[in-house]
Amino acid sequence: MRRLGSRDFFMLLLLAMMAFFTFSALQQVNRGDAPTYSQIRELFHQGRVEYFTLEDSTLTLTLRGQKEGESVRMVYQVASPLVFYSDMRQLIDEQLASGVLKGYDYPPGVESSWWYDFIPYLVAAAVLCLFWYLMMRQRSAGGGGSAPGAARFSRARTRTLSDQGKKVTFEDVAGADEEKEELREIVEFLRDPQKFTSLGARIPKGVLLVGPPGTGKTLIAKAVAGEAGVQFLSISGSDFVELYVGVGAGRVRDLFDQAKKDSPAIVFIDEIDAVGRRRGAGLGGGHDEREQTLNQLLVEMDGFAVNEGVIVLAATNRQDILDPALLRPGRFDRQIYVGLPDIKGREDILKVHARQKPLAEDVVLKDVARATSGFTGADLENLLNEAALLAARADRRFITRADLHEAMLKVIAGPEKRSRVVTERARKLTAYHEAGHAVVIHELATADPVHQITIVPRGQAGGMTISLPQEDTAYQSKQELTEQIARCLGGRVAEQLVLGDISTGAGSDIQRASAIARNMVMRYGMSDKLGSVTFESGHDEVFIGRSMAQAKSYSEEVAALIDGEVRSLIDGAYTRCEDILTRCRQELEITARYLLDHEVMEGEVFAKVFDDPQAEELAPYRENLS
Repeated sequence: MRRLGSRDFFMLLLLAMMAFFTFSALQQVNRGDAPTYSQIRELFHQGRVEYFTLEDSTLTLTLRGQKEGESVRMVYQVASPLVFYSDMRQLIDEQLASGVLKGYDYPPGVESSWWYDFIPYLVAAAVLCLFWYLMMRQRSAGGGGSAPGAARFSRARTRTLSDQGKKVTFEDVAGADEEKEELREIVEFLRDPQKFTSLGARIPKGVLLVGPPGTGKTLIAKAVAGEAGVQFLSISGSDFVELYVGVGAGRVRDLFDQAKKDSPAIVFIDEIDAVGRRRGAGLGGGHDEREQTLNQLLVEMDGFAVNEGVIVLAATNRQDILDPALLRPGRFDRQIYVGLPDIKGREDILKVHARQKPLAEDVVLKDVARATSGFTGADLENLLNEAALLAARADRRFITRADLHEAMLKVIAGPEKRSRVVTERARKLTAYHEAGHAVVIHELATADPVHQITIVPRGQAGGMTISLPQEDTAYQSKQELTEQIARCLGGRVAEQLVLGDISTGAGSDIQRASAIARNMVMRYGMSDKLGSVTFESGHDEVFIGRSMAQAKSYSEEVAALIDGEVRSLIDGAYTRCEDILTRCRQELEITARYLLDHEVMEGEVFAKVFDDPQAEELAPYRENLS
């Protein structure tokens, strides 16, 4: 049910007032054969009233009869004595002077002042003026309160640092030293603009923060405002997009008007790709309302208006779909890439998020940083939070190394599903599948060492083989990619080799191996037959999607060659896995049997399968091996 606003309330009030005055102007209609007020007035005008009395609201008339000396009495209830007197006063005075009316009896004080007749009209005029005033105020102020006025839609729904809680500075941002150094110029300009303008320097009007989700782009923008100590106006790109035409452009104008009033100020537009997409893209030729909003943004950033003291920061993880007009100098002059943190950056991020968390003595954040390659800042914060929840669940006062390890597995693959009912055949298949992965990884030259093997279901996976990188790498060689394909296929080959059957459990492995092989051929130019040629345009239509929009810039013959090269890479990796697992069949059996008994095999125990096969914990699993 819709709530009544102030506009609806005053409309109802006006209707009630009009009904009241209409009712007051009419005589109360009695039931049955009682006279009406119009009949009473007609009797006075015909001169048939000889005498009348008015007591309270009771009007008693003495009427002349049809015959001489005959009289008739009539009683009528008036709505208001004052209204009756005001209406009939002149006629009563004239008939009394002419002798038509013999006399009357009014209660004392019934005589009204001259202004009494105007009271109903004054009240009605006051109500109309009040209603008009509220309507004009609603139009100018956007409806006010909860009323959805049209002007209210054009207001930018900005948020400030005070709305977002604790003040953020560069000390709260870790793992982005180069990015912070680039932004210190912005801070210095906002603190002391004369230092730059005296040398003829122009500070960038806009800075675009680009990078994967969760790398800290929004946090860096808040830190810039916190360091500079200026007004910070934050808004999301999706806040500009509305159903009504012209609302987005109006919000852009209002946003920059607010910034100019509070200058020096920082305007931060998060997820700017929601409003800054390339114009004229898509199946329909574009989106008029969104393009109007983008055009207004372009004008505000580089139009005739001088926005001194206003710097625009924006963040996106889709720089490729932004309109080129946004990226030119004069608008977003500087583009800063905020990438995944390296091992040192991850350690610094962990230290920041661990300030309020008690860690046990066995926790070494450097080791955690080494084991979390590819994690973003948001992932690391979530990792420590999950570890704290696990420690609290176990009624511990400190976060232990085991808590962090379990939290890392939970973040990567989900929680353990120990309650899931798994058949013995499925457990055996999973054990040999994961053992195949582990053995192949151990035998590959460029693969990372095995950290843990488990056949406990997690998420959608029936088991996992975890290998942790020893160092961060920016690039990958052809050998590394080829061995990654073999690593993916180790489980499938082990199923076929030992059990003589294959399962759907290798579906994700095959999908990943195929993607790596196709990228090697089509994107990285690692095919001997096709040479150093890329077969991807690298341009995706904004609204259509990647697979539909990729332009095919090669012939059917080349497509057949691509498919053949991809198949060749997959088959080569498959054959290599067969050779490794055939040669290391004993190690495969020991690993699988250990997993069937213990469900989890740590990396140290797995290393003994190759380095120290006579180890005591492996003795029960060496029996009856051919």
